[in-house]
Amino acid sequence: MLTLLIAVIYLAFIALGLPDSLLGAAWPVMYTELAVPLSYSGIIFIIISLGTVISSLNSDRLIKKTNSSTVTIASVGLTAVAIFGFAYSHSFLALCIWAIPFGLGAGSVDAVLNNYVALHFESKHMSWLHCMWGVGATIGPYLMSLAVTKTGSWHYGYKMVGIMQLMITFIIFISLPLWTKKELADKNGDNVPVSYEPIPLKEVIKIKGAKEMMIAFFSYCGLEQTVGLWASSYLVIDRGIDEVTAAKFTSIYFLGVTVGRAINGLLTMKFSDEQLINTGEAIITIGAALLLLFASNQIAIMGLMLIGLGCAPIYPSIIHSTPKNFGRDKSQAMIGVQMASAYVGTTIMPPLFGALTKKIDLKILPIYILILLILQSTMYKRVLQITGKANATDKKAIKTRS
Repeated sequence: MLTLLIAVIYLAFIALGLPDSLLGAAWPVMYTELAVPLSYSGIIFIIISLGTVISSLNSDRLIKKTNSSTVTIASVGLTAVAIFGFAYSHSFLALCIWAIPFGLGAGSVDAVLNNYVALHFESKHMSWLHCMWGVGATIGPYLMSLAVTKTGSWHYGYKMVGIMQLMITFIIFISLPLWTKKELADKNGDNVPVSYEPIPLKEVIKIKGAKEMMIAFFSYCGLEQTVGLWASSYLVIDRGIDEVTAAKFTSIYFLGVTVGRAINGLLTMKFSDEQLINTGEAIITIGAALLLLFASNQIAIMGLMLIGLGCAPIYPSIIHSTPKNFGRDKSQAMIGVQMASAYVGTTIMPPLFGALTKKIDLKILPIYILILLILQSTMYKRVLQITGKANATDKKAIKTRS
């Protein structure tokens, strides 16, 4: 029963990743057909991201009114409807309208699944859960390139993904009894999650290291999403690669994220979160340097692969290190603001890059990546310094009182 439930949850996260990479992969074809500027993908992305922020902030309220499985089914189903809306859209305005339910569905399922796995499964499943997102995000651009090659239209790419989303929604629906059994088993057994009183947002921000952690999450997620959204356009416009090939090569980036997170799940058993994060940052640096310093398209593809591989451990490792850095009593509140910061980063930084390309050039992509990486790395190291001192002070105070 447990293995089957994990498989269903992983499948649900594949459903979350499937549409995430479609817009970036298809945009080089879409914007010419729609007769809009290249940078307009940022507008669609902002709408999706705002919907994601709103639904994620309300996910706790939704779960209390229903349950995790019901919210997951509704969210994946809503996303499927929005994808079909994209498939049958023939104007930029229509895409903007369908982007609203797209974001609302994606935000709920992301928050719910992360929370459910954190409460009911071992920490290694967090890395593998995000690996499954990478599987979906890798398949998405490939399906889009296949649709454009076979039919000459990006609409069929969205249709294929919409059909897959509906199939996954049905599988989650028939698995409802498994979710309930797992929750009851944990409630009646020894694996009962510890619950804490919620901390008001203004108090969370006052926690030592909280502001720095929010900036670290903001910059990292801005980096990851900027590459995912703009890699295909970068390859087409700056490197002269055709649209179909660029869409396939964008999958290389998401493949790096996917493979890396599968490996990271194993490495968590031997290496610390800090070590994994430092390794990821070093690999991203090498990948961005390859894009910046070499004109070869083959090396550019290798650079994208390395950037994806480097991104792999950072998000799940930061999430996993939260209880250690801030304490178990504050971890739930901190993870909430971290995810909110992540969504804000993915909302602002990719469109900002699009705006910069209008003033400068797509060539600045690797420089943009490195700037965000430096900010993320600096802030996370600052968090470790602050929380390390705070934890040491707390331990000393406890020892003195005893």
